[in-house]
Amino acid sequence: MIEVAVVASFLIAFGIGSNDASNALGICIGAGIVKLKRAILLFGILVFLGILIQGQKVMKTVGKNIADVNLTIVIVALTISAVLIIISNWRRLPLSTHQVIIGSIVGAAVASDNAVNLQSIIKILISWIISPFIALTFSFSIYKILEKTISKFPFFQIEKLLRIFLLLSGALISYNTGANELATVLGPLMHLKLEIDKFIIFSLASLMVFSGAILLSHRVIETVGKGITTLDPYSGFAAQFGAGACVLFFTFLGMPISTTYCIIGGISGVGLTKGIKTVKFSLLRKIAMNFVLTPSLAFILGYLILKLTLLYSM
Repeated sequence: MIEVAVVASFLIAFGIGSNDASNALGICIGAGIVKLKRAILLFGILVFLGILIQGQKVMKTVGKNIADVNLTIVIVALTISAVLIIISNWRRLPLSTHQVIIGSIVGAAVASDNAVNLQSIIKILISWIISPFIALTFSFSIYKILEKTISKFPFFQIEKLLRIFLLLSGALISYNTGANELATVLGPLMHLKLEIDKFIIFSLASLMVFSGAILLSHRVIETVGKGITTLDPYSGFAAQFGAGACVLFFTFLGMPISTTYCIIGGISGVGLTKGIKTVKFSLLRKIAMNFVLTPSLAFILGYLILKLTLLYSM
């Protein structure tokens, strides 16, 4: 049965690559800074470094602190999450890996009458709600600081600096994808007290993220990089770095937050510096609906499928 959980986690890792590569690459590509294939290679390397160096805190929160999980709960939760993530990516809408995994874990745990840590869940919910607004604030502030500093430099020097800054901020987002996003996926698996070689699992999961980025990431990149507001290297850096700083802050706290929604908050923040009319609120409304519906659907599916599994096994 452990093989089913491993395969499901790898499918989600593939989904992370197809969906969340847009967080690191969408702005750079939307602003015309970097080619897709070259950026994806850097993305894959940094994802592995993120999970290896700083993934432990988030893995503990998701795998141990939310609920008392067992192998059945992990299999049900990860399988549901894999299906929802891939479907959402096919619809070209950004999706939070954290929401589907945590929603389905809690639903399955409730269905099996296992202990659920409400205090930990409330902390995560608060983090989900405030993190996009923190990213928006960071990005808005960074943009304003840039206006008062490097905007006074010669044009070609500004362009060169912004290209460097954008690649650095993209690297930060890529690192966060491993340290936070992938850590959320592997958390339940790594805390089942099974004999699993962590380095091998981290390596294979990172490889799946890389594969998803190569094969499918261009679909969501189109939405994030170009669909919310018009981006140039100037605003792109402010949005990306603000979001990256926000995710890194919550990673230090061990909170599994959505890089996807932080980058959307960051993009919206720089959009507001250009005037509220430049932000496409129709798309943001769809994303906000996804924000509410995704964990709710994951919870319901986790609950129902676990209940059916228990009835079938009786």
